[in-house]
Amino acid sequence: MSIIDLSHTITAGIPGWPGDPERFEIEVTARREIDGYFTRSFRMMEHFGTHVDAPLHFAPGGLTVDRLTAHRLFGPAVVLEARAETARDADYALLPEKIEQWERAHGTIEPGSIVLLRTGWAARWPDRQRYWNKDHRGVLHTPGFGSEAAARLIERGVSGLGIDALSIDPGSSPDVPVHRLVLAAGLYQIENLADLSALPESGARLVVAPLKLAGGSGAPCRVFAFLGCGL
Repeated sequence: MSIIDLSHTITAGIPGWPGDPERFEIEVTARREIDGYFTRSFRMMEHFGTHVDAPLHFAPGGLTVDRLTAHRLFGPAVVLEARAETARDADYALLPEKIEQWERAHGTIEPGSIVLLRTGWAARWPDRQRYWNKDHRGVLHTPGFGSEAAARLIERGVSGLGIDALSIDPGSSPDVPVHRLVLAAGLYQIENLADLSALPESGARLVVAPLKLAGGSGAPCRVFAFLGCGL
């Protein structure tokens, strides 16, 4: 069995969402030479680094991150390959045809799966300008899921969607329709995943481990892929 960490390290200066307070603060609260032990406190946005969006993020009355059940945070990984498409088109939005292609090769997507869109965008991390990919008008040009594809995945009963880019929605979508659709359906989203290149399209199992923040609209998380585990 092998285990792959799909999470970025959280440090100051990594790309957050444009316009969010650029706040990642660390304070040393105890020093070994004075207190006999070492501890720190930290402060940051809920949606920072590799993170989960809980339904409450856009859906009034939706689940908070602490209420996402453990069984929904573990499941088979479905990896949809889109690196060739995003190399040609930074605004690429996943179409249902890509899901159909995957299912012809691997069978119908199982309920409880966690679907990851592999765009290759993680190679731009942590260069903020390349990762945001803004044009002269301030419009982001990053890939994401299309609404029709997201609706198809909701029909399949998947637990969550994830991407190795800034947002589940293409950056040029100002009204973030996929956020609204997916979170209203009770799914969660994982954004800013690290390099997905080592994952097979089928056969891996994921563990998604967000901080269990009471009332949270989301939380930073670790995401692990298990290969060859037989689970």
